[in-house]
Amino acid sequence: MSSLLYDTPGPRAKRRNVVYTIVFLGVLALVAWWVLGALDDKHQLDADKWSPFVTDANVWTTYLLPGLGETLKAAALSIVIALPLGAALGIGRLSDHRWVRIPVGVIVEFFRAIPVLLLMVFASALYREFTTVSSDFRPLYAVVTGLVLYNASVIAEVVRSGVLSLPRGQGDAAVALGMRKGQTMLYVLLPQAVTVMLPALVGQLVVIVKDTALGGALLGFEELLSQNRQITANYGANTIATLVVIALIYIIINFALTTFASRLEARLRRGKKTPSVTLPAQAGAPDAKSEATSGA
Repeated sequence: MSSLLYDTPGPRAKRRNVVYTIVFLGVLALVAWWVLGALDDKHQLDADKWSPFVTDANVWTTYLLPGLGETLKAAALSIVIALPLGAALGIGRLSDHRWVRIPVGVIVEFFRAIPVLLLMVFASALYREFTTVSSDFRPLYAVVTGLVLYNASVIAEVVRSGVLSLPRGQGDAAVALGMRKGQTMLYVLLPQAVTVMLPALVGQLVVIVKDTALGGALLGFEELLSQNRQITANYGANTIATLVVIALIYIIINFALTTFASRLEARLRRGKKTPSVTLPAQAGAPDAKSEATSGA
């Protein structure tokens, strides 16, 4: 018996898989034991390295929560701007007019090809040289600008691919009903493509949240990860403990985002499964039983 992607393993293959699993878990346990031993030798597992996150509220109120707030602020602004901009660019790439399709394609491919960190650095330099944005807000502006330019280009490709993945008959049916191209895209194609695009869009939103850390690395943006330096300087060089706590915060945020998206996708899919409706017979029209009797 075979599935779509691989042959169902037989008895010998199952035994080999069990052996491979046991060997892998054994190797993983040895690596974990070695890592923990090395950390213990460096006194990174001592209680005083981890206790501030439990006993000292100032670690959270002074460093972690403000940093988390800046991360969420930059991510939220980037998402709010990048989603509609990416959708507009994606629709522009599907335009029948060359004077729209070609320039939009050049913009999308240009910003997709540049690393997001480089976009942030360029944006910071532009804000410094040609605007009056305060130095206090310049890192936030630069991070949001870089994230928007890069992720809007990626979202544009997601939108274009999602629309093109739909059956051609959907658009043809809308045209046959007399709908214009814009109406067909807005009311027929995009609503159906949302379910197809949602996993890729959620993955890109997760990338946006994580990429805010790039601003803290070079631009002095006081986001969550950059608080590692402040905590380490004030609480006894507990770098490992701080990074573990920050990593757990990122995991919780992204898990909440993907969980919400999964529930939204499930609801959208359920909404498409509408029950069949039996139309009532028109007045004066014979039903099936009377037709069968008359035919007999």
